[in-house]
This record gives sequence, C-alpha cells and structure tokens, in this order.
Amino acid sequence: MNKVSVIIKREYLTRVRKKSFIIMTVLAPLLMAALILVMPLMMMSGGKEYKKIAVIEENTNEFVNVIPDTKDADFEYLPGADINEMINKFESEGYYGILFISPLAINNPVIYSKKQPPIGLLEHISSSLEKEIEKKKLLQYNIENLDSILKQIRTNVNPVTKIVDEAGKTTETSTGVAMGLAYLGGLLMYMLVFIFGAQVMRGVIEEKTNRVVEVIVSSVKPAQLMLGKIIGIALVGLTQFMIWIFLTIATVAILRGTVLKTGDITEMTQNITQSVMESGQAEVPDISEVQEMSPELAEFSRVFETAMNQDWLLIIFSFVFYFITGYLLYASIFAAIGSAVDNETETQQFMLPVTIPIILALFVAIGTMQNPESQLSLWFSLIPLTSPIVMMARIPFGVPAWQLAVSMALMVVTFIAFVWMAAKVYRTGILMYGKKSSWKEIWKWLRYSG
Repeated sequence: MNKVSVIIKREYLTRVRKKSFIIMTVLAPLLMAALILVMPLMMMSGGKEYKKIAVIEENTNEFVNVIPDTKDADFEYLPGADINEMINKFESEGYYGILFISPLAINNPVIYSKKQPPIGLLEHISSSLEKEIEKKKLLQYNIENLDSILKQIRTNVNPVTKIVDEAGKTTETSTGVAMGLAYLGGLLMYMLVFIFGAQVMRGVIEEKTNRVVEVIVSSVKPAQLMLGKIIGIALVGLTQFMIWIFLTIATVAILRGTVLKTGDITEMTQNITQSVMESGQAEVPDISEVQEMSPELAEFSRVFETAMNQDWLLIIFSFVFYFITGYLLYASIFAAIGSAVDNETETQQFMLPVTIPIILALFVAIGTMQNPESQLSLWFSLIPLTSPIVMMARIPFGVPAWQLAVSMALMVVTFIAFVWMAAKVYRTGILMYGKKSSWKEIWKWLRYSG
C-alpha cells in the first residue's frame, strides 16, 4: 500500500504543479462568474445597438403608430413610400431596416435589413401586430368601449412553483433554475469524467512508449501502478472541484452584496406593505416606481434567490460521489485501453464503444430537463455507465431517496468490478510491445489467470 501511495503522490504533485492546472483552476470559475455577472450588468446598461426602422404599408394606413418604440428601437412610419426605392437606400438614410406590411400577406410582414434582426425585436413586432389584428377582428362585432375592455382584461400570469416536503414545509422553486442546474451538472460531469479519464489513458501510453513502465514494474505490481495513477488523477480533479466550490461561494457572496442588492428591493416592498396596513387602504398602492427602478434586475434577483433555495448539500455530495465513482469506472477502462496500445492513434478502435454510453447519457440528460420523470431518464439514471451524467440532471428536479440509493449502490459495485477487470488487462498489456491488439486479444488477457 505504501508503494501505491508513492505513485498517487507522484501523479498528484506532477499535475497540480503544472501551469495549465493553475490557470484552468482559477480561470474556470472566473469565466462562470463572468457569465453570471454579465446578465445583470447588461440588464442595467443600455449598451444595446440602437435601431431605427422604417415602417411602410402597401396601399393602407391601418397600422400607423401600432408598434410602440422601445429603448433600443424606434419605428418611423413612412406613408406613401415606395418599398422598392427604400430597399436600395434605407441604410444610407440611417435606417436599420424596413418593415413592410401588405394587406395581401398581413400575417407575414417582411423585414428588410443588412443584418439578421435580433429575436427580441422580431417578438416585439409580432406581438404588437398580433394585438392590433385581433383588435380589428373584434371591431367587426361592434363592441362598445373595446379599447377600455381590452385594457381591463389584459392579464399576465406567472406561475410560482413551491415544493412541499414530508413535514409540509413549502419552498419556492423555479423550473428554469432547475433546468439550468441540470444542464450544468450533466455537462460538467461529462467533461470532467471524459477529460480526466483521457488523462489516465495518455499517461499510460506515454509511460509505455518511453519504456519508463519497465523500470517501475520491477518494484511495483502493475495493478498497484494502475490504481495509483487513477487515484492520483482523481485527487487532482477533486482538488480542482473543491477550489471551484470555494471560489463560487465567494463569487456568490460578492454578487449578492454588490450587484443584486436584493435587500434594497425587499426593504422597499416591506415599507409599502407596512404603509398599506397602517393606512387601512383597501387597494394596494401603485408600486411601479419599484419596478421601474430595475424590473429586469429585480427578476434576476428573484431567480438568484430561488437558486439559493436548492438543496446544495445534496447536489454537491452527489456530484462528488458520481464524479469519483464515474471517473474510477471510466478511468479504469481508459487505463486498460492505454495499456493495450503502443501509441494514441491505435486507441481509435477501442474508444468508440466507450464514448457511446457517455454521449448517449448526455443526450438523455438534455431530454431529462424537459421530462425528468420519464422512464428513459429513470433507467438511464440507474444504469452505471450513464447514471453519473443523467442522475446529476435529475437531482435538481427532485429524486426519490430509494432511486438515488439504488443508483449509488450499483455505481459502487460496477466500478469495483471494472477496476478489477481493467487490472487484469493492464498487467498483461503494459509490457506488450510490437503487437497490434484487438478486442479478441483483450478478452484473452481478461481470462488469463496466471
């Protein structure tokens, strides 16, 4: 065991001292933090490209001033303008594009522009025209005070989801947040297992090619060498992951205390509620001033706080468990493949059967975000070759304890079996040179009992 610890120490220290490890360890959470910070900063800043759009109707003036201006786009109506002439000169006259409305194709207005219009602009135009067309259709029924009626019945519905636990306690959640965590957890697990597993294979091939392994196995058993290499690289991954957790916690604390300033919004809402109770008013006063301050930032703050309500202890514990077991499972396979070849080119014939379950698990994880309770997601979260990725996609939505326990038990049994089989292949293949291996040859090594 002392020899294994020496190998583990060598593999660990060799990799954590590399500049690439230090750079990626620091850079990865900073990039994630930048993605998180960019969202509220973009919401607060008006740095979007200003767009001036000409609106031309063919033979009618039914949609004049129908599309309201936004902070990023102005709509200028040009009655009587010729569309063919404007197409050739709209950019020189300072227009971003032309919106052409024809009564012959009222449901399909055409937008002419030099660039692909952003989706937000298209949705704004569509919703504005849809409301006006619907309004004109309703006018055919001769309804009095139609505008007033439409304003009164216009309603926005935003469902709020709350999870009820066994004790009857409710916690506000967000499906969007759960989907984001599912995607992040599944993708991160896929990347880490594949990247660190491939490092094991490359390390084995490098030692075998340089003939260093011949010196090492003179004092260490091949199984000990393989186990030490796998565990050493696993500790590298765990070290990197734990540093990411601490940096993420620090980033979240800074984000909550500086950019979001949720306490200010909460305090203002509480003050308004208190004033209502003291004044005894039957109607709630207008709080549009609070929303006008930064409605997008307030919404982002609400989503942020909802994300904090997730069971992070379970998520982090599960991620560490599935990373260790999933990595040990696939790293043992990669180590066996590395021992069976003389160079990295020869690994192609063995890699496809190994990568198919990982890629398939990623696709199932993506589908899990849409339907986490599907039978496909359930079974793939129990099958050991796919469960590390799929289960991490299910956990943010809530997984029954028995399913999680069964999945973890199967993972432990399977990775032990795979490590044992990989060790049998490794001890033979690591000293095999000049002979091109095949699956048939590996099967013989696996059955070899000498």
